[in-house]
Amino acid sequence: MGKILIGVSSWSDPDLVKSGFYPPGVESSEDRLRYYSSRFDIVESDASYHAIPWSGHVKMWVDNTPAGFAFDLKVFSLFSGQPTPINSLPRDLREDAREGLRKGNNLYLDHLPQEVADRLWERFASSIYALKESSRLGLAVFQFPSWFHPRPENLAYIKTCKNKLSAFRLGMEFRSPEWFGAGILPGLLDLLKSLQIALVCVDEPQGLKSSMPALAEATAPCGTVRFHGRNSAAWENKESTTGEKYDYLYSESELNEWLPRIRLLQANTEELHVIFKNKHLDHHIVNALQMQKLLGLPGKQVS
Repeated sequence: MGKILIGVSSWSDPDLVKSGFYPPGVESSEDRLRYYSSRFDIVESDASYHAIPWSGHVKMWVDNTPAGFAFDLKVFSLFSGQPTPINSLPRDLREDAREGLRKGNNLYLDHLPQEVADRLWERFASSIYALKESSRLGLAVFQFPSWFHPRPENLAYIKTCKNKLSAFRLGMEFRSPEWFGAGILPGLLDLLKSLQIALVCVDEPQGLKSSMPALAEATAPCGTVRFHGRNSAAWENKESTTGEKYDYLYSESELNEWLPRIRLLQANTEELHVIFKNKHLDHHIVNALQMQKLLGLPGKQVS
């Protein structure tokens, strides 16, 4: 049976800071990370999605967390097929990347010269290597958009991702339901298993066009589950903010639905990450602590 690490997405989200989770005097990002890592064993960071991490930030993450703590990092948006503002690239690479602009200030990876794309992959890998060296890197997670469909070129790209970040444990979250169709899913699972890439299992609103099923499939030694909440009214509403989409507090009975699936994943992995993404106020903290108790995991004592 693999060990289970439970945590939330982001330790410094403004809503969480305002919620009262952090005691008085815990005000800097470093202080918050130290306090958070005294309560949980893992955190998911969005910072690496929005920009290639700066070495100083990575050093701060290492210096302010105990041995055994893990960071799941979302891979830089450019590598997940997302439109990426050119200003989010390292300054020294922006000029070379400009020819990849197609509309506004956004870039897509396949519009970049290959030499520039290769340099960006190398820069990202080198930027997170300190986390691996300190045994604090959990999974590097690709969050593919809804327009990333099961086509031959995208299956080939999954292999490219593994090749480019071969030094790290990878996870992949798919947001097109086509990947989970009866004729596609077995091949996808076989591919991920052959590459030792974790399928990111999710809980999210059901019954919608974009809904992804609540699968529990282990495809790598390290598995992961992300709880997005079940706010059906806001999930596909284009006028909803990101915060509104994740505004959801799971009931105990809803969390109990996942216990057999988590035990199944635990039985087929060496390590399982359970991440709560429903970050409205401290809802994700509340549910993460509930899940610890439901699974019978010992809570961490704050000194």
